[in-house]
Amino acid sequence: MSNSLDQLKASGTVVVSDSGDFESISVYKPQDATTNPSLILAAAKKAGYARLIDNAVEFAKSKGGSLDAQTEAATDRLLVEFGKEILKIIPGRVSTEVDARLSFDKEATKAKAKQLIALYESVGIKKERVLIKIASTWEGIQAARELERDDGIHCNLTLLFGFGQAVACAEAGVTLISPFVGRILDWHKKATGKNFEGDADPGVQSVKKIFNYYKQHGYKTIVMGASFRNVGEIKALAGVDFLTIAPALLEELKNSSDPVPQKLNAAEAKSADPLPKVTYVDDEDAFRWALLNDEMAFDKLHEGIRKFAADGQVLKDTLKAKLQA
Repeated sequence: MSNSLDQLKASGTVVVSDSGDFESISVYKPQDATTNPSLILAAAKKAGYARLIDNAVEFAKSKGGSLDAQTEAATDRLLVEFGKEILKIIPGRVSTEVDARLSFDKEATKAKAKQLIALYESVGIKKERVLIKIASTWEGIQAARELERDDGIHCNLTLLFGFGQAVACAEAGVTLISPFVGRILDWHKKATGKNFEGDADPGVQSVKKIFNYYKQHGYKTIVMGASFRNVGEIKALAGVDFLTIAPALLEELKNSSDPVPQKLNAAEAKSADPLPKVTYVDDEDAFRWALLNDEMAFDKLHEGIRKFAADGQVLKDTLKAKLQA
């Protein structure tokens, strides 16, 4: 019998590596890879990646300007340096995240996305191989709508926890969403004191609902489950469009021969209990009210932005020290 990772791929799910540590990616043969500030920070601490930091610092120095401007330039270039190396390994796309501090500024998010794409293109990588990751705030979703529509820049809407966020992303025509399965589970375990497994996992249930809704209403946005706490969550979503999985869980799947039957497919989704159409088009107030009334989604979205912003700042401080040395 093939291993569990190969069975997952055979279920129709595209496997994506959730890591900035590109030296660990190739063994699992994922199609795509995702990064975020926390993952880049973790990878950048490893001695083997010092050359990428050096490249980013030298690039920033060549641009000149104030120390803060050089730090910003070095940070962007480091994200692209990691993305470039990852794209040498995978056949598909890499996701690179916009600074989380811009999550509530549509125009600044758009400007940063365009800067990152321009940097990729300057090192010979076409925008078709990049997904720009943006937090699923109202401003982030509207920025993604305009980037997709006006600039042909494909977006991955991240830190997605609530159904309302998923609906708004689909209506905006974004390429892909990343519902955070494990963080949803974390919130419910803390709130209830209970443990949840497999199909009873609230993070799994959230992704299934989004998947069914998208298929029933004809949305093309890719559903990519993310942020897993265990392989049980992954197996419960076998058949969903994409899953982005950390190397430790990829290794566990690779070393297992446990069966991974398909749990989701588009045909069954379309014939499942019908989910009524919801819309937030041009209705910011309705979106914000829905998010506010989803306590879990509201809490985890803002917590995630704070955490990514904090890790992003540590990365900037590291690069600033290098620039000053």
